[in-house]
Amino acid sequence: MVRTFIFIGSLAAALGVAFGAFGAHGLRNRLSPEMVAVFETAVRYEMYHALALLALAALMTRFDGYLFHIAGWSFTVGIVLFSGSLYLLALTGVRILGAITPLGGIAFIVGWVCLVIASL
Repeated sequence: MVRTFIFIGSLAAALGVAFGAFGAHGLRNRLSPEMVAVFETAVRYEMYHALALLALAALMTRFDGYLFHIAGWSFTVGIVLFSGSLYLLALTGVRILGAITPLGGIAFIVGWVCLVIASL
């Protein structure tokens, strides 16, 4: 599972850098400032949780427990749902996609709460 979370975290970080560059250089003149901000939020949360996955993988080499697995998968689901829905919202303008975003936020929170409990 450690390698899986290293892989997912590294891939998400690489995509975050690529999407960040795309947003900064390719979208500024094509999207409204509001939609650029939405896109930047997606990049920011993707990067936060990509780094969290890498840190989690490092922790898993020292500590055991199912809560670490739940946290890692929750972060992964959160990246897909939260950042993914915001990317699509910004690029397509389809507002209903914003309804998916809170589910990703909940997944992020579940992951962090699992780490809190695992630390006790």
